[in-house]
Amino acid sequence: MTETVEDRISRVTFTDDGLVAAIIQQFDTQEVLMLGWMDAEALRRTLTSGRVTFWSRSRQEYWRKGDTSGHIQLVKGARLDCDGDAILVSVDQVGVACHTGTRTCFDADDLAPVRGGA
Repeated sequence: MTETVEDRISRVTFTDDGLVAAIIQQFDTQEVLMLGWMDAEALRRTLTSGRVTFWSRSRQEYWRKGDTSGHIQLVKGARLDCDGDAILVSVDQVGVACHTGTRTCFDADDLAPVRGGA
């Protein structure tokens, strides 16, 4: 029996608010680009449209990356983590990923952790 999109979505452990963290990663370089939030419908749209859709917690609406900026995210793959409470979405990022105009949202604030070694 072929697994449906609804079967895949049913494996996700959403928060009490109905959301799941979605980590967005460039498919070929493995660069982590951003983190967004999805509810079941945003995930459904992402899995079926070929473009990443998020749920905006601040605006309380769906938004598809790049619809206004042109900086789209083309889905290359999606994986659920071992606990089912986070999704890794592999994309081909066209343009920048961050709303600040940078390639990634993770290049601005180095927390300077103590580095462990072997």
